[in-house]
Amino acid sequence: MKVGYQEYTTIDNEIIVVPAGQIFSLDNINNIHKGYICQFHPDILIRKYGSRELINEFDFMKISGNPKITLDNNDIPDITAILSRLEKEYSETSTANLNIVQSYLITLFYEMNKNSVQSSKSISAAEVITNKFKELIHQNIKTHHLVHYYASLLNVTPNHLNKSVRTVTGKPAAKWIDETILLEAKYLLYQTTLSVSEIAAQVGHEDQSYFSRFFKKHEGITPIQYRKMIDKS
Repeated sequence: MKVGYQEYTTIDNEIIVVPAGQIFSLDNINNIHKGYICQFHPDILIRKYGSRELINEFDFMKISGNPKITLDNNDIPDITAILSRLEKEYSETSTANLNIVQSYLITLFYEMNKNSVQSSKSISAAEVITNKFKELIHQNIKTHHLVHYYASLLNVTPNHLNKSVRTVTGKPAAKWIDETILLEAKYLLYQTTLSVSEIAAQVGHEDQSYFSRFFKKHEGITPIQYRKMIDKS
């Protein structure tokens, strides 16, 4: 597997993690005889047991982190059991309980974290800029939504920031800003009782109607419809 600029080969009892937004490719996948591929949408971490800071606890979830994990023999049965349980809950039931899926997924991350080694790999200048940019948008998303603001914080031009982020993640900087606004809004819709207008203000949109149009443009439903969907689930 190629993850970003690095190539990795896995053997038995290893895990490779591809962080959200990272460009990757697979080769020789037909040589894999037995194992698991687990893909999940970031929204699964929004539910009851999630938090904004959760991903930051795991080095392997970061673009700058070490994506390859070699499991201790004592931990293999537990991790395999969690993966098997995830597969069963999600695949073999007509209506998967996403709270159960989320709790098992978080448990899996903590089990993996025991075997994770902090990254010592050298990373490119584009990856350094992208990592810092992603940290900054999470810190400032409630007040700043423009690419040139983040470019100024990083002492680069907006064009250079866009080029770096697109090279590493395949998406421009503005797309990452929009997705971070949406993620923050979803957290607030799911985990608080704030009104839509209050949530709009929390993510830097004083105009509730503009925020609702922005949300529907990206999600296909309004914030109110999204909250109703949550209530039904």
